[in-house]
Amino acid sequence: MQKFDFLVIESDETRVNSVLSALHFLGYRPQHGAACTEIDEATHAWRAVYIGGIDDVAEAERQFSLLGATAAHIPVLLAEDSPWAERFSAPTSPFAARVATLAFPLRYEKMAEAMRNIYARLLGGQSSGLRFVGNSAPMVRVNALIRQVAPFDSSVLVLGESGTGKEMVARAIHESSPRRDKPFVAINCGAIPAELLESELFGHEKGAFTGAITARKGRFEMAEGGTLFLDEIGDMSLPMQVKLLRVLQERAYERVGGNKTQRCDVRIIAATHRNLEQSIANDQFREDLFYRLSVFPLELPSLRERLEDLPPLITEFNQRLARRGLGVVRFSAGAMQSLRAHAWPGNVRELSNLVERMAILFPHGEVRSSDLPEKYRGQHAGDEVHGAALLALMDDELHTGEGMVHPVSESLRMLPEHGLDLKDHLADIEVGLIRQALDATGGVVAHAARLLHMQRTTLVEKLRKYGLQNSLAA
Repeated sequence: MQKFDFLVIESDETRVNSVLSALHFLGYRPQHGAACTEIDEATHAWRAVYIGGIDDVAEAERQFSLLGATAAHIPVLLAEDSPWAERFSAPTSPFAARVATLAFPLRYEKMAEAMRNIYARLLGGQSSGLRFVGNSAPMVRVNALIRQVAPFDSSVLVLGESGTGKEMVARAIHESSPRRDKPFVAINCGAIPAELLESELFGHEKGAFTGAITARKGRFEMAEGGTLFLDEIGDMSLPMQVKLLRVLQERAYERVGGNKTQRCDVRIIAATHRNLEQSIANDQFREDLFYRLSVFPLELPSLRERLEDLPPLITEFNQRLARRGLGVVRFSAGAMQSLRAHAWPGNVRELSNLVERMAILFPHGEVRSSDLPEKYRGQHAGDEVHGAALLALMDDELHTGEGMVHPVSESLRMLPEHGLDLKDHLADIEVGLIRQALDATGGVVAHAARLLHMQRTTLVEKLRKYGLQNSLAA
């Protein structure tokens, strides 16, 4: 059973429906405060609160009290005309750092952007430097874990498949920690030959080996006072693991070729895509080093485990490309459906590369399913489009009302010279009509289904199919 996770405090019934609909589309499970009389761990896990119109102050205070202790740290979305605007957004307010304001009429993308900006501030950065985009449950948990461990010097072991953003986790922890003003130094333990890794980590003295014509600092020395990120720690040789373990235990080391002991004050964050427990069983990784590193293990989800984050991730990559001078691209509904069916073995890195490739090929254009590289197109056939949209493509005229005939627009009747992807085209029409029906009914699915002359359950399935809605009210 999914728990309610977003409290909505709003007196205007029209706005209530609009806000609940938007939050459903963004993957939350909101509950109107007026309908909530008590909360329980089995049914509620608050992640954020929306505050809008207040007609009854006492009732609004009762609803706000439902948040309990979570009110001290969760994001707050605030209608810019809310009577409580000054209380929550004033510079002296304890809520100010985690408040974003919303204007009406409400737009889904504006609400999503507001939530990303709040999470960026909570991670200690600006919105442009947000490390982890997405409001899916796995990413909310990752961001929460980062906030929890960042203030402490505990060693962190970041686990996850290649391309999930393990170094970004390390940087986010560093930038949210008291060491943020000190160096962040990264080294890939799998990319450096075993015989050179010791010198890279601890440095060497002049003449320590052939080619050592000058003394050189190691990464531990460079990171003094800050954070040392040991990427691909699972690829480190066993002899080097022994030396690293000694440094972690004693917080002291000597340069290669030297005999002067140097103390070190660095925070260690390690990462690997390997299963270290299996490596231990295969005698490829030291068990004592594993427990020294994994004081606070943090596992990153693969992209296929958070497909609902595809739209905001694409938006984020488009913004980065725009800052580099590339043209942004939009993916059609059919293309998004194909992307959701892809396995994403390269995870977020693979998606970033695809968006950049499409931005080069189709600058400022729309990418349809047929434009995607073949491996991303998928094999599934498009479902039949409901009702008038399909008839409009097949007939020369659309009959509406009693005795009224409206000609179909040329853009729908005439096939373009270069042809079109029919599945994509029909999917775009269907998504457009569904959005119009939802907007016209204030996001009430049952009413929208009646407008579209279909069963509510059918509409719910289409919302899920197109990624328009990740969870639905009962």
